[in-house]
Amino acid sequence: MSAPVTIEHRERLPPHRRVLPLIAVAAAHLIGRLPPKHIRRLLTTCARSARPATYPEAARARRAVIAVSMHCAGQGCLPRSIATALLCRAHGSWPTWCSGVRTVPFLAHAWVEADGRPVDEQPAVARMSRLIIVPAPAFRLSPADV
Repeated sequence: MSAPVTIEHRERLPPHRRVLPLIAVAAAHLIGRLPPKHIRRLLTTCARSARPATYPEAARARRAVIAVSMHCAGQGCLPRSIATALLCRAHGSWPTWCSGVRTVPFLAHAWVEADGRPVDEQPAVARMSRLIIVPAPAFRLSPADV
């Protein structure tokens, strides 16, 4: 992120609930070092066969990521958004992962969306130009689910 932000409130997770978010954050830091086309390809592969995440699921995953990583609680929007998406995927769902920009003044940002809106982000994020989007795949109910 290219603008100063405040550190978000971090809740405390019990030790048994920290493992998956820590793994997601570690993976997100590695994925975040890749070129954008590789990030998109990798996240698209991860999203396969996942159902769309609901807003509460994505918000819970985002809070867990922030709870285990000080960097993700502050200016680490790229690893925070990737880790949130990966944590949702570990539970069988996928939010829409986005990265985009605002031109005046310039600001680059990455975030996740669920139910058609940014998850726990400032309202200005909704007006940013999206450059890369990795949506949840089209989810179809099987005849047994109906």
